[in-house]
Amino acid sequence: MAPSVAGYYANKSIFITGATGFLGKVLVEKLLRCCPELEAIYLLMRAKKGQSSEQRLEGFLKSSVFNRLHGENPQCFKQLRLVPGDILADGLGISDDLRETLRKECQIVFHCAACVRFDMPIKDATALNIRGTQRVLDLTEGMTQLEVFVHVSTAYCRSELPELEERVYTTAHKPQDVMRCIQWMDDELLAHLQPKLIHPRPNTYAYTKSLAESLVAQYEGKFPIVIARPSIVAAALKEPLPGWVDSLHGPTGLLVAAGKGAVRTILTKEALTCDIIPVDFVVNGCILAAYNTGINKPKEIQVVNLTVSRRNPVTVGELIDMGRVHVQEFPFSQCLWYPGGSQKTSRLHHQVALLLTHLLPAYLLDLMLALLGQKTFMVKMQQRISAGLQTFQYYWLNEWHFHNDNFLALRGQVSKEDDDTFYTDIKMVNWNSYIRDYIFGARTYCCKEDPATLPQARILQKRLYYLDWAAKIIFYSLCAYFLVHYITIFLSVI
Repeated sequence: MAPSVAGYYANKSIFITGATGFLGKVLVEKLLRCCPELEAIYLLMRAKKGQSSEQRLEGFLKSSVFNRLHGENPQCFKQLRLVPGDILADGLGISDDLRETLRKECQIVFHCAACVRFDMPIKDATALNIRGTQRVLDLTEGMTQLEVFVHVSTAYCRSELPELEERVYTTAHKPQDVMRCIQWMDDELLAHLQPKLIHPRPNTYAYTKSLAESLVAQYEGKFPIVIARPSIVAAALKEPLPGWVDSLHGPTGLLVAAGKGAVRTILTKEALTCDIIPVDFVVNGCILAAYNTGINKPKEIQVVNLTVSRRNPVTVGELIDMGRVHVQEFPFSQCLWYPGGSQKTSRLHHQVALLLTHLLPAYLLDLMLALLGQKTFMVKMQQRISAGLQTFQYYWLNEWHFHNDNFLALRGQVSKEDDDTFYTDIKMVNWNSYIRDYIFGARTYCCKEDPATLPQARILQKRLYYLDWAAKIIFYSLCAYFLVHYITIFLSVI
């Protein structure tokens, strides 16, 4: 008889990369809370911005993601073990003593570290996503008690395909060849070759993640492997807190920018289904996939697409409409303008809206700041926003079907109690209440705005609403005036 999930993880040691990321934090919290008999969790953590690895661990434990554990079971943090190192360093920058400890004691590896910027240069994306994965695999191969290696990828690794099956796809380029090329090519040559190299993938993120999967596949048969492919990872549904999110990457950045009035137009198709999945479902899926693979020890690589896949569909238009409603309830304290705007289906309409609602106001505000002797910032900010909109536009104008039978089957491998604890049934998501919690979470945990500031924020939003209408009335009145004026001149000439 198979043990419970917590029973399987009991007395085991786990090595995690990317623990300080959005997904990594939730994974660590869930393991500590729901698998209390774990032996140890080893966290690879590098020094950053003048902070040592030890100082970063202290800051890591102060994250709001661990608030519940600090109140209920503060002793659990003794299970955490710091591994000073760097995914970009040879041998991961791990000392010989710690490397030997990891090889002797670890049974499970979660490789979550990755570059999540879509527009990162090919050299940097390769260093993080491919060469970093190679270094983790080199360490993993020497682990004498290894039971399962979990590689966190993305459902958009082959985004040129309208359907993605739960299998590893062959790639046109070998990862080792790409790594060798990147080593000797200079930045200018790489920038010239990048579009051709990554084609037909839309960006370096998708390209390097697909090559990382190909690299992992070369270790098939050496140890049990599972590749977890989440789609668009967003705020938590329930755990550790409803709406919890601490990263502005992906949809959260767009939500905050739109909520602050900085984004007023996006080019998309309202009827497109959006495959967005809460981070707690992704974490539960990874934990269950590791459990299932560790129990059954298959020789072949297991691939699990952690996706909604139309089981509880929601469209882009519905998400935008729900966001427009709930940002009235939880407005941001600092806004550039009233959070209005809309989605556009016409590229020309979108470009005109960008000019009128993004660029022209930015130039006018910077002109006023310059005249007052203040530092200008709006044009640069709007240029960054426009570049971000252009980068994500590919995903707002296309739709994919992700096969996820392996993901759905995970529920059948565990007891009812474990299914409740490590929930993965996407049908339990009520999208309206989820978006409500998402906006509150982005405001509270990402923007660090205290809920006590909500009354004042609502007053500000009401003022911005009237100001927005006044600006529209003035603009359309001027347009009407000049239209009538020039028509009159034209008729008089005729």
